[in-house]
Amino acid sequence: MPNLILFDDTIIRTALLPLTFTRPVAGIRVGIQTLAEKWANILGQTPSFLTETYLQAKFPTIADNDNLYVNGAVCPTIALKETIATLPPNTGLITHDGFILALRSHTVLATAPTVNDGYPFRTFIEPLTVIHNLWDIFVNNGDQIRADFVRLTAGRTSAPITDPFTRCYAPENIFVEPGATIRASILNAEAGPIYIGRNAIINEGSIIIGPFSLGEGSTVNWGGKMRANTTIGPLCKVGGEVGNSIFLGYSNKGHDGFLGNSVIGEWCNLGANVNNSNLKNDYSNVKIHSYATDRLEDTGQIFCGLTMGDFTKAGISTMFNTGTVVGVSANVFGGGFQPKHIPSFSWGGTTDGFTPYRIDKALQVAREAFSRRHKVFDDVEEQILRTIFDITMAPPGR
Repeated sequence: MPNLILFDDTIIRTALLPLTFTRPVAGIRVGIQTLAEKWANILGQTPSFLTETYLQAKFPTIADNDNLYVNGAVCPTIALKETIATLPPNTGLITHDGFILALRSHTVLATAPTVNDGYPFRTFIEPLTVIHNLWDIFVNNGDQIRADFVRLTAGRTSAPITDPFTRCYAPENIFVEPGATIRASILNAEAGPIYIGRNAIINEGSIIIGPFSLGEGSTVNWGGKMRANTTIGPLCKVGGEVGNSIFLGYSNKGHDGFLGNSVIGEWCNLGANVNNSNLKNDYSNVKIHSYATDRLEDTGQIFCGLTMGDFTKAGISTMFNTGTVVGVSANVFGGGFQPKHIPSFSWGGTTDGFTPYRIDKALQVAREAFSRRHKVFDDVEEQILRTIFDITMAPPGR
């Protein structure tokens, strides 16, 4: 198999901001795994990335003399894997409408491939899931949990659930990795699988409805209500009511409060009684802020909640309106519903307004967040945040 490189489609990368400020497109989690982890698992090799220049120190491109460039927004399937495996050198693969899925090339590319690069292309006609927009993450999450569950548990035996006070419905659809702890909870996998990661904890009184995934080392707090199509990434602490939402990893929502149809980045914290709206009173389509057009755009979805970039915090009882987008390293607090778009490095809330979040203070908080998860916030991480700060604070048109 050629050397695997996952590339960012520039249009999709912009559409997925603010999540892609801090990671390649393939770093987004949908289902149990990130897109990059899915490709690594299905192709049996660790990928590198062709992404923004300022991210390359953390996500480098490792090229060879025979490289397989795969669109990082595409969820892999067996049919796509088999088609890619038969691609001749210097040949690409597109959908019927010209969307590039993959390119096998002996040339080391500096930018994402296009249909105008002079390569011959084959056409792939099987159905695919592609994460084009922010809402595609939670819309497709349930189906991706199902697909990942089948692939990750094939031929394996679940660790037993030995707690006598835990009730399981459709236990054949529940898989528990070694080291996980489940106490006095209800797990209902009748409508979809439940995956419990290594060393994860489900505390007393919790109700889990599948499809659901709990990442390695993560915790569902006492009395948590985890509704269907929800993914909690690694090393998170989550409580309250959560439905059809994704925590990418390393984030907390430890207390009561509702979160629905939402995507929460890494290193975020939602304080006690933080709530979001995910449905408008008139049942009309939700509009959200687009970084491509700098205005509200129609999602085509009736249900759409909160999108939150990495390192952002929300104070106690913060209320987020339907279709709110919050950038990277914001600190949001105060009464009333917050604006539908809160830029990166904003400090404040609706009541008293927003001011820029000082970069030195933002970096200090980021270091502390890393240390609480026993990780090191190094110079590479700092430079990424500084670059995003410079992008955010640049005058229009600069």
